[in-house]
Amino acid sequence: MAQIAEDMFLLLLDNADAQPGLDRSRRGRVLSGAVLLDLALLCRVRPSMNGEAVAPGRLVALAGPMPLDPIMDPAFELLARRPLTPAAAVSKLRRGVQDNIAGFLEHTGQIRRVQLQSKRFHHPPSWPVVNRERVTQARAALLSALFDKEPPTPQTAAIISLLHAVDGLGALLSLNDRGWRWVHMRASEIAGGGWVDESEAALPEMNLAVTASAVRPALT
Repeated sequence: MAQIAEDMFLLLLDNADAQPGLDRSRRGRVLSGAVLLDLALLCRVRPSMNGEAVAPGRLVALAGPMPLDPIMDPAFELLARRPLTPAAAVSKLRRGVQDNIAGFLEHTGQIRRVQLQSKRFHHPPSWPVVNRERVTQARAALLSALFDKEPPTPQTAAIISLLHAVDGLGALLSLNDRGWRWVHMRASEIAGGGWVDESEAALPEMNLAVTASAVRPALT
């Protein structure tokens, strides 16, 4: 299950228009990054290190059961062909990533597509959320991590880190200047890996944090 990418898209749809709250360019980048971090949390992708046969900083696919998930499979297959820099991976994935995520969520009954048309204009579709329980939980977890300083789950930390990288938290939050100063400070702390307790973190969490630090610069 591509929880990071799915929750990210549901949060971006959680508005009165039921349309993604980020512009197309940033949306493609941040959703591509989310899919890569879903793979990282499953330990199916990691950045290469100094001393390996692959140049440092490339994203390397790791062996394991297939298929993974309709959302993650294209990203894994891309990296399985050859290691790529995070920027190259994001660039290649962004073209179809939203359609993959939206199609899967619609197929599984979590959102429904509504095409609004008029005689003069073609409007982009809306995707109302069918059951709000999941997006409500995702939003509550994000708010707790940002405002209550609760330790975020790996998925919530990934969402905050990615949106912070593209200055996209404004798609989810409406705050005054004082609130934004707090959010930027807290989001920077989470994006820097402050959510990981190295003494207790499991390998998937560590791999997620390391991969996020490699992917985030590719989103800007």
